[in-house]
Amino acid sequence: MPFRPLRKIFSPKSVAVIGASSRVGSVGERVIANLISADFSGPVVPINPAHDAVHGLNCVSRISDVPHAFDLAVLCTPADVTPDVVDQCGKAGVGGLICLSDGFREIGPIGRGREDELKTVLAKYPRMRMIGPNCLGVIRPPVGLNASFATDAVQKGNVAFLSQSAAFCASILDRAASEGIGFSCVVSVGNMVNVTMADLIDHLAFDPHTDAIVIYLQSLADARRFMSAARAFTRYKPIIACKAGRYHQSAIAAASHTGAMVGIDAVYDAAFARAGIVRVDQAEDLWGCAELLTRYPNRCGSRLGILTNAGGPGVMAVDALMRCRGQLAKLDPQRRSAMDDLFPSGWSRDNPAVVFGDTDPVHYSEAADVMLADHGVDALLAILVPQPLTDPDQTARRIADVAKAHRKPLIACWMGGSRAASGAKWLHDHDIAVYSSPEKAVTAFGHLVHYGRRYDLLYETPKAAPPVVVSDDRTVDDLLGGEGDVAEKESPQVWSELRSKRLFSAYGIDVTMPQVVRSADQAIAAADAMGYPVAVKVYAPELTHKTDVGGVVLNVSNAEQVAEAYQTIHQRSAQARPDIQVRGVTVQPMLVDPLGRELIVGAKRDPVFGAVLMVGAGGIDAELFQDSAVELPPLSESLSRRLLEQLQCRPMLDAYRGRPPIAMDALQDALIRISHMVAQHPEVIELDINPLVVTPTRTIALDATVLVDHEWKPIAPGDFPHLAIRPYPDQWIRADRLSDGTEVTLRPIRPEDEDAWTRMLATCSQETIRLRFRYLFKQVEHEMAARYCFIDYDRELALVAEYHPPAQSDDPAIAGGESSLIGVGRLIADAENHEAEFAVMVHDQWQGRRLGSILTDRCLEIAKQRGLQKIVAETATENRAMRTIFQNRGFQCRRIIGDDTLIFTLDMAGANADAESKQA
Repeated sequence: MPFRPLRKIFSPKSVAVIGASSRVGSVGERVIANLISADFSGPVVPINPAHDAVHGLNCVSRISDVPHAFDLAVLCTPADVTPDVVDQCGKAGVGGLICLSDGFREIGPIGRGREDELKTVLAKYPRMRMIGPNCLGVIRPPVGLNASFATDAVQKGNVAFLSQSAAFCASILDRAASEGIGFSCVVSVGNMVNVTMADLIDHLAFDPHTDAIVIYLQSLADARRFMSAARAFTRYKPIIACKAGRYHQSAIAAASHTGAMVGIDAVYDAAFARAGIVRVDQAEDLWGCAELLTRYPNRCGSRLGILTNAGGPGVMAVDALMRCRGQLAKLDPQRRSAMDDLFPSGWSRDNPAVVFGDTDPVHYSEAADVMLADHGVDALLAILVPQPLTDPDQTARRIADVAKAHRKPLIACWMGGSRAASGAKWLHDHDIAVYSSPEKAVTAFGHLVHYGRRYDLLYETPKAAPPVVVSDDRTVDDLLGGEGDVAEKESPQVWSELRSKRLFSAYGIDVTMPQVVRSADQAIAAADAMGYPVAVKVYAPELTHKTDVGGVVLNVSNAEQVAEAYQTIHQRSAQARPDIQVRGVTVQPMLVDPLGRELIVGAKRDPVFGAVLMVGAGGIDAELFQDSAVELPPLSESLSRRLLEQLQCRPMLDAYRGRPPIAMDALQDALIRISHMVAQHPEVIELDINPLVVTPTRTIALDATVLVDHEWKPIAPGDFPHLAIRPYPDQWIRADRLSDGTEVTLRPIRPEDEDAWTRMLATCSQETIRLRFRYLFKQVEHEMAARYCFIDYDRELALVAEYHPPAQSDDPAIAGGESSLIGVGRLIADAENHEAEFAVMVHDQWQGRRLGSILTDRCLEIAKQRGLQKIVAETATENRAMRTIFQNRGFQCRRIIGDDTLIFTLDMAGANADAESKQA
């Protein structure tokens, strides 16, 4: 997209340093020195009325004294005057700012006030973006920009480094200088009052110098934007993140089991996984992981071959491989025989291939070549220990040649110190990832494998269409709108089991419905009517953990036991919680199914990522065992399956010891329904079903709790402020008619459409394909299809036209046939939601029936609703139909590329004004 709001910060033509100083060691002096030493090609102007010159550059008193506008201004000013300086920069037309000043929210209330003032000033100049305050600065080696007060020179590289800690950033730069690590970009983000992590990721997605992003993260503010930006970036390049605070404990006292079981860090894990981000535990793993992922961006299998000239390091590598759940490759007999020809008897004849300590470079490299040629080996780790007769340098040169001959990853581990250093540098300079220990090498390999698996899981085609979740809206509205049996005078409101189950039932989830009784006689009558055995539970909406107070009696098998249970529950509850009002008990049928397994399913509201879903081993010991997995809504079939696969108890859901497997489809359906409930009702801030019993034929909720906060008002259609990922926009589904009267459905594309989308393209003519995609292809691969069907609804809309053949027709070829996709209109917006690219394609058999016009009009209508300002479309000069569609809707032909491509643009503000004037 051409709209790049951070371009003038990262590729400036001129730089002003406000607060520049000649005092050695000051921030203002260091910034000027760094700009000069980095060989910045444009003008650098120090601004400070107290100095005549800084480092030989003439000073200017104020930015308004300069006749031309600067692309970038670096602020080294005291915090109390910084808002005024920012205002001066805005008036002077400065393109972007980097604010190094501290003294804002990090110092307390006074600083927070200054930061609020800063935000107010920046809001006046929306196109002037600012990084900081309270940051180290920005370094861009490819363009010769070092707008920071860092003390170390930075080499060029292909990895961008974004750090939320200036101190950590400085320490990494110091290490990078000593180890020869280069960067495409270094950004110390500071307090992020204006430019966020999401903004930076979006900008770097278009940076040709950046092949990966490494992030040191402490916290997030705008999780929705971050997730959207990260998902877009990781489709093509990796992001590696180190998140501080992995073991922070929260939710010590929670109103539900879910609240107690889902910690903050588990949610970050789930969010990173959903965004395709690789998370590492230690800062030192950031670079090892980035080095390997940038060299081998394609997905890699988990079968590792290990070649080593010493047995001990090989054992260490195997131990590390088992820890990261990799696989030790098995050498096929042919390769083992080839290795026998290279070495005398005595080598290990297995993997790890332990050869002799004095193996010469030729035989070592030939062994590596043999192992890489084995179809059972996905990658090779070559370990070299500098023993007395070893030649690390020549071995490195030959290993580099072997690596060039294979597409598989070759990872090197050159152990030792001075004797290994030269060879390790040779490997590094020839694009081979090299590590100093087997553990570090295998850890990086584990991240490479994990990255590939995560990508495959994210874009795995769901096996089935999503269930049509139809809720009893009237019941839901009555429950959420009334008060009834809730814990009075509490916020949030804790619903009783009865009310909670009515909500789940309204969403199509089977429940055992309790009956509230106020006396022992009523309890006996209810139990007699239901049939024994029954469960008797305390009825007190304020009480969420009934078992803790002895408020649950199970397997009650006769009237006498019912009466006894009624009295016992009242006595125990009064003793344990005299502060609550016991309103009676509930009686419900006791589910007796020896083939059932107990799970807990729940949701909670995370302070960063909003609504999150949880599933785990259930029952009264759920919090004790903590076997749970977390995911962000909304769920699909594949996501719900992946969520269950994370559980340690997952094998118990399969057949074992004569027990049949549970009804997995029914369980996944229940998870998807709960995710819909959470997405559609932001006022439901926490819930759990414990236990949810899953049997070979069904799922059923035996106990349930819902927490509601009415400060979260019902949402407008398409607005989901409580979700980190926008769900499927079903508000854009509508029926329409073609010019010949044929009925079609217009709806947003979804991942489940991959097969139908692929079939549509496979049956289109080559000319239609060429006009839409501007190139030809013989078949559609999954990766391409995933790119077009797995979309981020926050940024993109693909509106498909779907044809449903009539159940009865005079033409038996179409009667009752399968539905098909017959056209697609697509809008891809930039990160700022300022401009969108538009394209449309109609299947050959459906052309000439106004489908292209219908798709165009509907996409433009949605673009208007989303507030887009400009639409850009590209078409071939010979595509007269599309040229006519564009011209009839006010598009202007702005550019001609070569002899065969036209670029049309539509100013949405002007188009809307024209439409309103015509209506008037």
